[in-house]
Amino acid sequence: MGLVDSLEDRIIVALRRIMRAVDLHSRWLVERYGLTGPQLITLQRAAQHDGASAGELARHVNLSHPTLTGILDRLEKRGLVTRVPTESDRRRVSVRVTPRGREVLSSAPPPLQERFRNELAKQEEWVQTSMLSTLQRIARMMDADTLDVSPILETGDLGRDIEPPADGGASAAGPPRRRRTTTQAADSRGPSVHAGTSEHAGRAGTMARKRRPVGRTGEEQ
Repeated sequence: MGLVDSLEDRIIVALRRIMRAVDLHSRWLVERYGLTGPQLITLQRAAQHDGASAGELARHVNLSHPTLTGILDRLEKRGLVTRVPTESDRRRVSVRVTPRGREVLSSAPPPLQERFRNELAKQEEWVQTSMLSTLQRIARMMDADTLDVSPILETGDLGRDIEPPADGGASAAGPPRRRRTTTQAADSRGPSVHAGTSEHAGRAGTMARKRRPVGRTGEEQ
């Protein structure tokens, strides 16, 4: 008997894999570059819209003004952006990316949702519509269809603070990669959770011999 054999469990495992992928990418981004996903997106949009106000950036990033202000505070503290009053209107503050910020951007990877959007764009419209319908139904089943969230793939609070790496970030190591397991290659036996992840390391031998009970998992945005 495989680790996961029922259709219901296979659906839950698929959801869990998505959650883990987002979490692993977020942790890698913080460890290697000292940035959260929302901070990276804000820095990119600030570079694209040089001199934009905080309110304009909030619209470009699809974040509330208070959340965006907190992110700018942290980016400015690290010397990645500056906020200066405009000459025409001293009450209006312009956000500009510093040379250090542009240096970070030159080596930083694209945000996770941009990679997903690129893959999604390759699908036919009927496939995209089908995916949207299924995901919306899943959200309703989990009582999450009314949550107010931004189109950003990130776990936890979007405006949270983090400790940047001691070396300033920009490690040569790459992002977490997908690994194809024997069970995944033979889907008829059902997908399995990677034994190589820290969440399951040390328990793979035991779990391979007996079915792991699957509980409900929630995430607060």
